[in-house]
Amino acid sequence: MSLLEQTGLALLHRIDPERAHALSLLALRSGLVPLPGPVDLPRLHTTLAGMPLLNPVGLAAGYDKNATALAPLSRAGFGFIEIGAATPLAQPGNPKPRLFRLTEDRAAINRFGFNNQGMTAISARLSRRNPGPVPVGLNLGANKTSESRAADFAKVLATCGPHVDFATVNVSSPNTERLRDLQGAAALTALLKGVMQARAALPVPIPVFLKIAPDLTTDDLAQIAEVALASGISGIIATNTTLSREGLKSASRGEAGGLSGAPLFEKSTRVLAQLSLLTHGLMPLIGVGGISSAEEAYQKIRAGASAVQLYTAMVYQGISLVPEIARGLDARLARDGFANVAMAVGTGRSAWL
Repeated sequence: MSLLEQTGLALLHRIDPERAHALSLLALRSGLVPLPGPVDLPRLHTTLAGMPLLNPVGLAAGYDKNATALAPLSRAGFGFIEIGAATPLAQPGNPKPRLFRLTEDRAAINRFGFNNQGMTAISARLSRRNPGPVPVGLNLGANKTSESRAADFAKVLATCGPHVDFATVNVSSPNTERLRDLQGAAALTALLKGVMQARAALPVPIPVFLKIAPDLTTDDLAQIAEVALASGISGIIATNTTLSREGLKSASRGEAGGLSGAPLFEKSTRVLAQLSLLTHGLMPLIGVGGISSAEEAYQKIRAGASAVQLYTAMVYQGISLVPEIARGLDARLARDGFANVAMAVGTGRSAWL
């Protein structure tokens, strides 16, 4: 991390976390953040549900909710980026404060509640982007007051789908009341049927992923894997934030919301490994939760992930962490004799089961 980035992070950590989040996006859009461009190393080249990636290190949803910094994020070293979540109608989300740093735990708690400017505004920005080598995807959400939350996901996909490279069905945010109920087998089957119908109607059908919670039983995971395989979706993202507070030290540990960051790493990686076993290698998995180093990204891949995503670690280590992880991953693949990322996927799964 450069001295400039260290100084910038120190200043951001002196102000309210949500305001700091907005200022970091502003700095990106203003060209104030040095960006390395895509990390393009042959060993890191891979495909994810048919999408070619320069590297398997992606940005998780939640950072650029409204697609306002697509161009700079595409030059930050990521192999793919996910924006959103977007809902049919704009909504303010939950009352502030709703984002809390847990510095001692290298973590964060948020209870945003799908605050975003709505699918029409987000679709307009997406339609103006210049396609490049870094795929851009959209996290699909549902309005809090919707009469049919299941239908909301299909609506957002129908509107924004023509302008993105992939989409994610997010039924695992803990911050919209009863949203996680849609992870049940019957509800999830019906929801995904509607989403896949909307996908089929797009000018060019795109990969659709399902993002699940880490707070699921083994039986829950088995049901989700069965539904996912039967539905025709392209893959699963494991996992979203957790409701667990086990082992936390920071003063804000009691705040309501979803916990992300370092404490989530082990829990989310165990869920990932279980899903890898349950899906029999028949669909790609994306590992997310607690990644803050190349070694942790490598562990996710060896547990069964074809690609990984990060977000919270950048709060503490800056955006230069992205190329650092990608290059460190390349070094580990070389060290262990893997000619490419795909060869390493799942090779260490048993350690997490």
